Amino acid sequence: MEEHRFAWAPLVNSAVAQVLEGKTVLVMTDEPRQWFAQYILHKVNDFEKHRPLLPFYSLEGCFLNLHTVKDKEKIQLFEDMLDLSYPNGYLIWYIGKGDHAATKIAYRNEDNFLWLMDEEAQNSFYLRSGDPLLDIKLLQLYRLFDETLSAVLFGELDLDS
Repeated sequence: MEEHRFAWAPLVNSAVAQVLEGKTVLVMTDEPRQWFAQYILHKVNDFEKHRPLLPFYSLEGCFLNLHTVKDKEKIQLFEDMLDLSYPNGYLIWYIGKGDHAATKIAYRNEDNFLWLMDEEAQNSFYLRSGDPLLDIKLLQLYRLFDETLSAVLFGELDLDS
């Protein structure tokens, strides 16, 4: 992780800043990482953290027909629905393969929080899907993100410094 801190820090800074601005976080994954989306959604608003509840939701849970949103027209209609549903704004936190159909939605906004497998893209964090320690790394990365979120919420960390 130490080697990747220069790629990691700006992405987390941007995502946490957007949460503090009141944006909703819509978590979306490819199929092999659906367990991780459930983990995030279970842990992020754990009452044991003694912090405000935060608007993190499953994008697939909010829109069950997400798998049918593939062409440009449907993506635009889908984004219009999201704009109406989340007037304070939203960001998509995508975790998965870069060539997954869902990335067409995630790539459309450079402020989205992207953890991509086997593909490097601007404003994303790169991971290898074949890494035998991938699941452990995902859990550790989530823990870092969550601790950063808490530190900022409790005034222990300033995003501007």
